[in-house]
Amino acid sequence: MLKLSQPDLATDSAARRVVKNEAVAVEFAAAAGELMSLEGPNRFATGDAIVTGASGERWVVSRERFDAKYAPEGGIAQGEPGTYRNKPSVVLAKQMHEPFSIARSAAGDVLTGEAGDWVMQYAPGDYGVVKAARFAKVYREM
Repeated sequence: MLKLSQPDLATDSAARRVVKNEAVAVEFAAAAGELMSLEGPNRFATGDAIVTGASGERWVVSRERFDAKYAPEGGIAQGEPGTYRNKPSVVLAKQMHEPFSIARSAAGDVLTGEAGDWVMQYAPGDYGVVKAARFAKVYREM
């Protein structure tokens, strides 16, 4: 398995600039814990967002990052459980052609992907993994 270590997709000619458009169901953690996503463990703190996508996949977003990246829908207030939509922002993505692993951040949870999955770079030092089928559903190239 290829172990990626803090790659800079901004300098990778195989990376693409993409944007996500998705409404998700969100609850906020009442206590610290861990959720096992399709890609690996996601530890969370009290108040972090536990997100469920349209196909039932689940992942965690820190509260600080969530508030900056998601907006409530349907009349709920920010911070209440319910439906949220991501705010459009361009991120970097690279499709991988062999199984791989990458830490979400320095000393963060390690995520894994299969051949065909995508490594995502949301900001310098901030990474994710998206399964190929999900990527095709919710991301569009810029």
